[in-house]
Amino acid sequence: MIKKFLIERISWILLILLLLLLAMIIAYLDPSLAISSMMYYVFLSLVITAVFVTVRFFKETPFYKELDSRDASTDLSTFPEPNSPFETSIYEQVTSSLEQLEKEAASNKVLLEQEKDELMSWIHEVKTPLTAMKLIIDRTEDPRLKSELMYEWLRIHYLLDQQLHQKRIPFIENDLFIEKVELESLIHNEIHTLRSWCLKKKIGFDIELSDTHVLSDAKWLSFILRQLLTNAVKYSGEGSDITIQSSEQSGQTVLTLADHGRGINPRDLPRIFEKGFTSTANHDQHATGMGLYLVKKAAAPLDINIAVQSNPGAGTTMTLTFPKENEFLNIQGV
Repeated sequence: MIKKFLIERISWILLILLLLLLAMIIAYLDPSLAISSMMYYVFLSLVITAVFVTVRFFKETPFYKELDSRDASTDLSTFPEPNSPFETSIYEQVTSSLEQLEKEAASNKVLLEQEKDELMSWIHEVKTPLTAMKLIIDRTEDPRLKSELMYEWLRIHYLLDQQLHQKRIPFIENDLFIEKVELESLIHNEIHTLRSWCLKKKIGFDIELSDTHVLSDAKWLSFILRQLLTNAVKYSGEGSDITIQSSEQSGQTVLTLADHGRGINPRDLPRIFEKGFTSTANHDQHATGMGLYLVKKAAAPLDINIAVQSNPGAGTTMTLTFPKENEFLNIQGV
């Protein structure tokens, strides 16, 4: 703060020093003026200037320090009172700007809430014709046409589901219900939804669950599994298998989902959970880059650790490590 204070007033300080130097030059050139007397005058002037600058520093900086420590959410009534006309001008400009920002923030918040509510309503409305479309597809007799229609229906269904959960993510803490969840039923439900896609690609599942129950939220855990299984099926080669296993390690349930697809480029691995990231090697026009990002966001409040191992051309293994039940209950305050 001292450095900034002096830099801001450097022009005034230089002017004073220049005037004192000018006084010394005049005393040197004018024999009628005693050099010693002028040096005494210059010394006193420097001392007075130093004292003046010091006093002004301690008088002016508290006001600006207080302003600097505040943020836009601070109540304007708690701002320091100005001590001079200049500070009053600064105070009025700052408070005016903050009031305008507060109004704009409140207005934007209302608009965002309205947009979110409208989008959520739209998603729920779209689900009705999607359900009707599913019934129509089920009655289709042509196996090839049925398979193609079901694949496109799944794409729309999962995109809507992803969008719905994306809007719910910021409020996930209010939406959790922690209970004993049966892994096998969740996994089989998600695989059943993907059945037509798996049949089309001739993909099978090898499921071996030695630890069948976890403490979690069924709805959000289903969403996490749905995204991971969708990716596994999407990037698996035709006729390959997806292996799903669970085990207990050090009192924690570990669930692994391994596919034998194209794998992930090593340079992409650190970024796969970033928002909007797709791939630097394989450019998929249909990829949104949101699936794994939402998985990571949903796993955090559930205290689920997600690790990834992948080799290009050999497949990808996703490992979900669930928290110890007692520790998780203490964290959640259950």
